[in-house]
Amino acid sequence: MSNGRAFVLRHGLPGLAGTGLVAIGALGIGWLPLETNLLANPLVNSLHGSLTGSLIARAFVFIGLAVLLQSWLVLGAELRVVHRTRDIIGVLALWSIPLLLAPPLFSRDVYSYYVQGRLLDSGLDPTSNGVGSVSGWFQDGADPMWAEAPTPYGPLFLMIERSVATFAHPNAYLASIMFRLVAIVGVVLLAIYVPRLARSLGVNEGRALWLGVLNPLILMHFISGAHNDALMVGLLVAGLSLAACNRCVWGGVLVAGAACVKPIALIALPFVGLLWAGLNSNWWARIKAWLITALVAGITIVSVYLVADTGYGVISAAFSTPSGVLTWLSPSTAIGQIIGYATTWLGISSNGMNAVAIVRAIASLAALVIVAWLILRPGTRNPVRGAALALATVVVLGPVIQPWYLLWFLPLFAASGLTRRETTVAVLATAAFTVHGMVESS
Repeated sequence: MSNGRAFVLRHGLPGLAGTGLVAIGALGIGWLPLETNLLANPLVNSLHGSLTGSLIARAFVFIGLAVLLQSWLVLGAELRVVHRTRDIIGVLALWSIPLLLAPPLFSRDVYSYYVQGRLLDSGLDPTSNGVGSVSGWFQDGADPMWAEAPTPYGPLFLMIERSVATFAHPNAYLASIMFRLVAIVGVVLLAIYVPRLARSLGVNEGRALWLGVLNPLILMHFISGAHNDALMVGLLVAGLSLAACNRCVWGGVLVAGAACVKPIALIALPFVGLLWAGLNSNWWARIKAWLITALVAGITIVSVYLVADTGYGVISAAFSTPSGVLTWLSPSTAIGQIIGYATTWLGISSNGMNAVAIVRAIASLAALVIVAWLILRPGTRNPVRGAALALATVVVLGPVIQPWYLLWFLPLFAASGLTRRETTVAVLATAAFTVHGMVESS
């Protein structure tokens, strides 16, 4: 047996067992539409239909994620020795197989994607209408939290939503599998371009692939959860990789494509310009590169909008929709809620949400200042690391943090290189959010 095949089997089989257990558990506690033939399956019905079955399913998910995390850590320890990236990708493929057809876990946003596609099919604009505007939205599995919320997604993903809804209707579960395939396209882009980007920056490709792509959070939220963030991040990393290899026009096109999935990707666009201008470039070279990058991105985005013929309220929706969520994972929201509870208890105010809004506004202003500084004062900092820092700043200081938001910037940090201490922080964050996924699995 070759060394490569032995490596894949030695590290792939334990992780495969872990994701296999997670997939079985997903049959009991994964998200399913209210009307699906799967519920007639004896195994699914036994796991879904009783408290005992639910507890057994939850135990499978807990144990599976623990095994997956352990497998990932063991593999990372061995990667102190250089291994071929294709062997690591082989491990990723093995770990992914059980999750391909399993019910979504950790989030049911995938069903909202489907209903948003139905909205488009019915002639309504999802960037100004919530999924509650479509009959049967709740039976299709969409979260009531988004019943009245406009869609914060760009025209490229709206086209994908409409295509999936047209093909899969009325089978919401089939739609969820199709959206998972879209997410896998994003993961494939990451598997291709994270090591390429690392190589261009003189970083160990295997370590970058292990931390940024083989990461358990990728399997949990991009493959199992089927979040559209996977496609956004895949296009973003591919664009920065091309720009780092002096193919800046295509880099700008792909980053603009990422913004046509989720507008937050626009934050990385100025860093494409910095790659175009080059390290230690003067102000005129940077301004010229930024203008050309903006022109390339603008043409790309307008072209996608013209083809998609969808609503134009995505920017306002991108700011308003997430802010309706209160999560203690966000430092600004957590601090605001604590202050709000205190002022309400002391009788200073009658509504704690005012404190949340004020703290969020201060944090957002701080994020804006930091991102501007990262763009305007790059110094000798590599623009890819600058983009990673900018996205991390927006996430940490933003009004909402979801576990998969960590994946907006982790692949970029992995590709641009981390110190030993920074790697330790990234590993601890991965472990913490994996445990969070265990606790939140429902």
